[in-house]
Amino acid sequence: MSMRIGYDAKRAFHNFRGLGNYSRDLLAGLKQYYSRHDYLLFTPPLKDDRAHRWAEEYSSLEVVTPDSYMGQKFSTAWRSLFLSGELKKYNLDIFHGLSHELPPGIEKTGIKSVVTVHDLIFMRYPKFFPWVDRKVYLRKVKYACDAADLVIAICNQTKNDLINFLGVDEKKIRVVYQTCNPRFYSPLSEEKLSSTLSKYGISGKFILNVGAIEPRKNALNLVKAFASLKKESNRNLVLIGNGGDYKVEIENYIQGKDLGDRVTILSDVTHKDLPAFYQAAELFCYPSHFEGFGIPIIEALFSKTPVITSKGSCFPEAGGPDSIYIQSESVSELTQAIEDVLTNDELKYKMIENGRNFVEKFHRSKTSENLINIYEELLRMK
Repeated sequence: MSMRIGYDAKRAFHNFRGLGNYSRDLLAGLKQYYSRHDYLLFTPPLKDDRAHRWAEEYSSLEVVTPDSYMGQKFSTAWRSLFLSGELKKYNLDIFHGLSHELPPGIEKTGIKSVVTVHDLIFMRYPKFFPWVDRKVYLRKVKYACDAADLVIAICNQTKNDLINFLGVDEKKIRVVYQTCNPRFYSPLSEEKLSSTLSKYGISGKFILNVGAIEPRKNALNLVKAFASLKKESNRNLVLIGNGGDYKVEIENYIQGKDLGDRVTILSDVTHKDLPAFYQAAELFCYPSHFEGFGIPIIEALFSKTPVITSKGSCFPEAGGPDSIYIQSESVSELTQAIEDVLTNDELKYKMIENGRNFVEKFHRSKTSENLINIYEELLRMK
């Protein structure tokens, strides 16, 4: 039986970080493994060349943008206020909000609905979010969870937060893990690794961190731990990500510790080039305080790179039993963990091999299958 499934696909076409990557990878996986179904992507008009290229690459997915002048002119209102009224004419079986939201009135359309909730970080760490943003996020996610027939949490940590913070009925929640882009699955040649890294001025052995450079991601503690390593470690540190004031704080620390020739911050690495950094890195360190899931962890494991990350949150779910976990606040603990991996080849080999086996559970084929099972369950519900 084929299904017609609609998506709030705004972030697939207008966000080129975490939530956008989640949306694109999910949709690409469904089309790859379950092409018999129809997938309709509802989004404001496309403006970015990257969005147009992705739409062309997956042209078999039907992109739906507002067709009226007012809808195009006020696309935010179209998506937030009027989309439910238009959905009926597309004969959808299911509508899926890919990131915390459903269009108001979805429960009156007769269309089964599901919403993905990635995290409730704005409630756990309100200090990182302006008051107005917190109020808007709370209103949207609470409505979506109330209106949806089922709620998808991307990990058990998020499932527990939905229950504890918002009182969502546990029977309504399904956990479906995220995947990462398949470009991380396959090894690159030594020539490709070398040519890609040299493009960014990187050579030799290095420790890697990937993610937005913001306080919650805790990259400064990684730089401090790196500065504490024994001099004979003879490694460099590469941070990949964009940032504002926190990035400046890290740059000032690097300068103050005279680490400029050993620590590199790159803000212009394309997603296409990221696999080369992961595969060439000797170690991936991700001492974030809290994440919804932590896609960089599984990108590293698919790349056969050992991972050090934080205790608690979703990290053990993403990193598996053979990654190393430290208290995110402890620079000394992180320093010791790095030294343990760099000086113990047997430990490193075990982390690489077992990590690569563990991460198969996040392969695109498996996460797509899990999602299709949710859709089929939805259609069986009365």
